[in-house]
Amino acid sequence: MAAEQGWTFTVKGREGLVLQGQENAATYTATVHRTTGDPWALHSTGTIRGRNGAKPEEIYVVDGTAYVNEGGGAWEHGPLSDPEFADKVEDPLAALDGFRGYGDGITLAEPDGPEGRVELRVRTTTARLTDVRDEGVVQKALREFTPTLEQLRAAGVTAPESRIIMAGAEESFVLDASTYRVTAHTFKCTFLIPPEGRQIRYDQEVTERTAGMYEGTVVLPDGMG
Repeated sequence: MAAEQGWTFTVKGREGLVLQGQENAATYTATVHRTTGDPWALHSTGTIRGRNGAKPEEIYVVDGTAYVNEGGGAWEHGPLSDPEFADKVEDPLAALDGFRGYGDGITLAEPDGPEGRVELRVRTTTARLTDVRDEGVVQKALREFTPTLEQLRAAGVTAPESRIIMAGAEESFVLDASTYRVTAHTFKCTFLIPPEGRQIRYDQEVTERTAGMYEGTVVLPDGMG
């Protein structure tokens, strides 16, 4: 996909936490414009919806720095190498680069016919977190889960990693069979934490789809950067 000027992606995501039978969930939708030059840049506009209503989110990535605005407040920025900012950026092309690092764990579904598609997939089965935490897709899931886990720790949840269950983690790409361009990317994971007398369930699923080419440029607004 690097031969083209850029791409537009649509994003849909959901994150949920079930505690004592009560679910707290949030959904996310966004449109992402991602250039493919050197250096590349990204601009995302989206909406986060949860039990407290909806709030806008806007993200720029320029020259390796992410700029994030949630709820129309002040802009925050930091290096894309910082997980706090990297985890907010939905970028299928960067995800594909990371996906290649899974190596032999990747399974391939052959294209079906001349207009078929190629599906690449990595998944892990249910296991204790301590038994699978070195797997690449589990490490990615754990990065997504860590902010919630830290909040649970602060609230008094003391279950060690040896009791946390990785109920499932899966990442997949759908590529056009003739051009190998990304048409869809999905990541999902589920964790179970069995503290005293109850079970906590965390799950997340994000799907990104290619909506078409992007002919524009990505430039920071005046006064930023």
